[in-house]
Amino acid sequence: MTRFSVVVCAAVSLTACFFPADRGRVVEDRLDALSADNEGLKTELQETRTKLEEATGQLQAALDQLGRASRTTGANIGVKVDTALQDVAVLRGQVDSQSVKLQELETKLSSQPASVAAAEPKKDELKRPDEPKAFFSLAQEKVKGGEMELGRKLFNEFLKKWPRDELVGEVHYELGETYFQEKQWREALYEYNKLISGTARSKSAPQAYLHTAECFKQLKQPDNQQLALEELVKSYPKSDAAKTAKTQLASLRKGKK
Repeated sequence: MTRFSVVVCAAVSLTACFFPADRGRVVEDRLDALSADNEGLKTELQETRTKLEEATGQLQAALDQLGRASRTTGANIGVKVDTALQDVAVLRGQVDSQSVKLQELETKLSSQPASVAAAEPKKDELKRPDEPKAFFSLAQEKVKGGEMELGRKLFNEFLKKWPRDELVGEVHYELGETYFQEKQWREALYEYNKLISGTARSKSAPQAYLHTAECFKQLKQPDNQQLALEELVKSYPKSDAAKTAKTQLASLRKGKK
């Protein structure tokens, strides 16, 4: 590992606590809570339906008893009818209450799936090519089409499937570029360093150095910015990126005087 790679690794590791992972955890926690509420509503709804069915059955039995009581002759007919009427009244109240609760739960539950679906990631049914170059092109296509997260997912899948492929360096560069576009400087630094310090050669290495310097600039680390530019000029002196680096170096040195 070169001195510059060590510098990048140190810069990334020392500032890792500022990575946006916490934002991802907040979203996940909110989704978990929403899903838990949804499941709780479903359970409560099922319990309410069960109670309603039981109350309805009891009400029907009470009505049958009332019918029998009304046909009974003898001194105790009044007592039987009164008792049956009381049972019917109580059960009607339970049925009405459970029916209202059931309607409220169904209304509340009907609004939940849309919220959960909006928070949950869409099911990935994308067909993956079996050949590295086609796979790489698909990931690039998704990023260019604005599907940044899917593109990153595909690039990371590429690294797992073909860790020694000649395109590995380009994959790290493309991953770095996705973070660079979103101004996630530390994440971008990590991916650029994978390319710079790796064994795989890449046509994008000069640009990776140049963007590494910009990341350090945004992180207010001018010394590391200068080091990245110097490494670029040293390693790729004839590249277009090196010409840009020389201009930036001159500006940096002038500013330090």
